[in-house]
Amino acid sequence: MHNLIIEIGNTALKATWSEGITLGKTFRYQGEKKLEFILGILDGETADVMVISSAGEIPQKWDSLLSKRCRRLILMDTRHKDMNLEYGIPEWLTPDRTASIIASRFLFKGKPVSIFDFGTTLSIDFVSADGNYESGLISPGCRTRFKSVNRYSKSLPLLETPSDCPEKGVSLNSSIEAGIISGMLFEIKGHLDARPENIVVFTGGDAIYFVNKLKNSIFVICNLVLMGLALIAEKYYESNL
Repeated sequence: MHNLIIEIGNTALKATWSEGITLGKTFRYQGEKKLEFILGILDGETADVMVISSAGEIPQKWDSLLSKRCRRLILMDTRHKDMNLEYGIPEWLTPDRTASIIASRFLFKGKPVSIFDFGTTLSIDFVSADGNYESGLISPGCRTRFKSVNRYSKSLPLLETPSDCPEKGVSLNSSIEAGIISGMLFEIKGHLDARPENIVVFTGGDAIYFVNKLKNSIFVICNLVLMGLALIAEKYYESNL
């Protein structure tokens, strides 16, 4: 088995080869030449199953080009919602959230799960003990909040995420830092307290940053989406044996 799984997010592309649900080295790319980057990974290789999840629509011209480089091509984007229906997940959920739910069902079978994905947006999804999708929320992510404060004001600076969040705002900068970080922490704690029985999973770029500021028992699985895509690839590989 030699599967290639690819996640195209809002800001970056991540890819890795997988054997079953075991992930290999992760390749990361930020740029416009995504197809060329994928073909570069495939140089001299043929994937058994290739799964591509994208936040945006995958160009149709990719279909024929990539189909020649694998035995089975699976696309997950705004045009391809088959995977949601196949796994009993609402059609309106984005591919990355769908993959996270599939991975969480596998890892925590029989347990209710709260999934927090810290990226361009903060998405929160709740899965019941029997694996059914219950509900979800979306709000701006950490860096998005800092950028919004700068962009939609006339005088507030663009700041980086602080390594240590100030408890009080005693200057302009510390007021912004405390407002954004403490605001997100209150938001997160509110959802944790509302479902204390749930297994909690943090994923995404800022997962470790926020888990270090909380005392709750939390699983940090940075490649949760890739793991979900690997499970999809494994299922299709086994069905074609």
